[in-house]
Amino acid sequence: MFQAPESLDPDDRRIASREVNGRRPWLEPAEQVPYGHVLHAAALLRWSPAAVVARLTAMGRTDIQHPEALPDTVALDDIPLVRDSSAKCRPAWLDVGKPVSLRQILESAGLADRGPADVARRLTALGYRLGGDGRTLPESPDRGDATLISVNPGPYVKWLDWDDEVPASQVLSAAAHLRCSPHTAATRLLAFGLRLPYTPDPGDELLLRSSGEHGARPLYGAQSIGHILAVAQELGRSPADVAARLTELGWAQPVVPDHPEADDLTILSEELDGRAPWLLKNTVVGLQMRHILRAALTTGRSPADIAERLAALGHWLHENAKLPETVDEEDIRLLETVDRSYLDNIHLEHVLRSASLTGRSPADVAARLTALGHRLPDEVDYPEVRASLATS
Repeated sequence: MFQAPESLDPDDRRIASREVNGRRPWLEPAEQVPYGHVLHAAALLRWSPAAVVARLTAMGRTDIQHPEALPDTVALDDIPLVRDSSAKCRPAWLDVGKPVSLRQILESAGLADRGPADVARRLTALGYRLGGDGRTLPESPDRGDATLISVNPGPYVKWLDWDDEVPASQVLSAAAHLRCSPHTAATRLLAFGLRLPYTPDPGDELLLRSSGEHGARPLYGAQSIGHILAVAQELGRSPADVAARLTELGWAQPVVPDHPEADDLTILSEELDGRAPWLLKNTVVGLQMRHILRAALTTGRSPADIAERLAALGHWLHENAKLPETVDEEDIRLLETVDRSYLDNIHLEHVLRSASLTGRSPADVAARLTALGHRLPDEVDYPEVRASLATS
């Protein structure tokens, strides 16, 4: 049961209250007084921690947690550092009898906008013991530090601690969340004294960045074959070597060609210009036929030849698709108006939309889409009249 202190002295009542404000809730008589409470009271009353311990003892408190050597002074900005960041319910104080976790250091540093090394030094001066081996932490503050060591953020989050090995996938995940390069994330993790399954190399920056029309940006998610071939060409390395390094850095092992062909970068680029953005593998509906036809038109190769090469590079065409023997620009224009995959049915409204956008008759559109392998299940007599071209 929580009881008010017998003393009417304002300072005694403040020391006996949990929030050091002289009001309930009060410290429970049978409960150990946490060391954090001692520091909190010392900071608010501008007393030394030793004076607070002495006063609590005089009030009959015999179980007071504190280190062997008490600090001479405590500042108000020390108090957030000793709040237990892992407490899930009511605010709790750090247990001075247990090693301080890396999470506590980084979360406290982030909240206070202080460097982890500064926080570690201050906690040590207050009598806490760090869980690491005493190696130097970064001096610079970074509010994203705690995110770097949180694995699977959410209700089942796991926190990396001193001397843990960081999975390569965690580097990529944290970098994506923080919108920084994986190399930057990796070097920061090493600065915490954590271990990585690989040695970060400044040269990895090029492997881990994709250049597009909006400039260089970190490469997240699945890497494209086009990116690997482009980097290999720029660095004078084999595609297999680049792919192996990317696998070490946390990506799934990609299939790369042993002998790249002259047109590979062209047909792997979305704009068919040999540059990013690159085609991304679609494992559900496969490659869009219009890309194959556009690539055939650009390179002068047959659609079948382009489809075969892209399949060898990991981009397959859906089994329902029916490739024409030659390229017809009218087919490309028609397919650009279709937003349905080969897994979807094409209905009357889709046919009418394509007819309107291309100026072809609905019957002509329906017949051509059927010839290209699309499914049109509606039993409709499509008009032979050509549509007027849409103006918007």
